[in-house]
Amino acid sequence: MKVATREEWLAARKELLDAEKEHTRRGDELARRRRELPWVLVEKEYSFDTESGKRTLAELFDGRAQLIAYHFMFGPEYAAGCPACSAIADGFNGVIEHLAHRADTTMLAISRAPLDKLVAFKRRMGWTFPWASSFDSDFNYDFATSRTARQQREGGEYNFTAYGDMMPMLEAPSAGLAESAANAGADPVIYTQEAPGMSAFALSDGAVYHTYSAYARGLDGLWGAYQWLDRTPLGRCEGSPIKAWHHRDAY
Repeated sequence: MKVATREEWLAARKELLDAEKEHTRRGDELARRRRELPWVLVEKEYSFDTESGKRTLAELFDGRAQLIAYHFMFGPEYAAGCPACSAIADGFNGVIEHLAHRADTTMLAISRAPLDKLVAFKRRMGWTFPWASSFDSDFNYDFATSRTARQQREGGEYNFTAYGDMMPMLEAPSAGLAESAANAGADPVIYTQEAPGMSAFALSDGAVYHTYSAYARGLDGLWGAYQWLDRTPLGRCEGSPIKAWHHRDAY
């Protein structure tokens, strides 16, 4: 902690403002480059369970031009949604309507847990955003947010990077991982068969195109709590030991 006069603080704040403006400009450039990524035709047929019945990926757009899917960590054997994903999803309800009416965009969550589990947890958390189950689909595997037991042992790819054998880490999990898994009602092995991410799609002339995906720290900008904490003196409170996220009704 450094204590200063108001004048000294103001000088330091103006210097930081220059860096923040440059960060904003770089963010604008990154957003432009995201928009210019090539589109990939989604040729596989996917089926989802929703509260409105069975839907294809194209039908999840709900008649709009764009679709944003948050890959929510909620595996079939979980008792509750991932607490960190839940903290992100706490900010979805209000955003959904703005995206739909200002940007012709549908936003929803997709998880591998059966629909009845998703609906029950959604009711518990007071959420109204749409949530689809990919329980009988390869969707989560194809978009790198679910892994098989074999991949945990032999390795796979996440965040566009190869990873190796996860089992040594899972046999002696960190306190943070163990607590997060317990909060979702799963052991660390089952818990880490799911991973967070988001994917964007476009619908054109009846065809669905994959346009963008992000994982891990690529989701930071979507996490409202982190954006607020990044502007406080204590930051994200990620010291050692790291404090695990909890469902907001369990603190």
